[in-house]
Amino acid sequence: MESLTILVTGASRGIGRAIALRFAKEGYHIAITANSDKEGLETVQQEILSMQATCQTFLADAGSYTDMKSVITQLIKVWGHIDILVNNAGIASLGLFTDLSPKDYSNIITTDLLSVLHCCHIAVPFMVSRRRGNIINISSVWGLVGASCEAAYSAAKGGVNSFTKALAKELAPSGIAVNALACGVIDTKMNRDHLSDDEILELSNEIPAGRFASPAEVADAVWQLAGNPAYLTGQVIAFDGGFL
Repeated sequence: MESLTILVTGASRGIGRAIALRFAKEGYHIAITANSDKEGLETVQQEILSMQATCQTFLADAGSYTDMKSVITQLIKVWGHIDILVNNAGIASLGLFTDLSPKDYSNIITTDLLSVLHCCHIAVPFMVSRRRGNIINISSVWGLVGASCEAAYSAAKGGVNSFTKALAKELAPSGIAVNALACGVIDTKMNRDHLSDDEILELSNEIPAGRFASPAEVADAVWQLAGNPAYLTGQVIAFDGGFL
């Protein structure tokens, strides 16, 4: 039986790492990228190899079309196809929008939104040629409702959500599913770097589930989403413990 392949961007830690490990557990060929965290990427690779799965790593900027074209071209040469694309790479910045520089918010839009467009633009023709594939975009509930002091991030994730719905309509005739998982508050280093202990406690109390989700839980949700029929497409699924 032909082995299935998955590409996960931004996978040196947090949600991306958890997704890569979840699919490695199921015997997938795993390809992972990170912008600059070479050590983290290599650590995840060793974890995957210890599970008897194969893994290719790429130090590449998901917001760079050139970088991602090189990554996907190499993957096609090695494995022949991409079955699942998980667009996970992302950055955030807390603060008033007017305190951000144009470079700051451009970086957020490039990393969080343009990276999704780039990867899909490059990978989709390979999926269409086989009339199969699955694209899962890791988004945010702030893309649904917006968040004060995260205006650029909210704009980027809102773009991801709309792009998901639009691309799904284009690709449904080819049997390719496109969905987004709009995450609530996840217990990642990125969130803990931006939130104080008091803020974490206060935010946890606002979530009906009473806690942040773990990256492993996000990975389980992605695994289940990937296993659905292609007829489930164009959905932005809130994964937020009842927060919204």
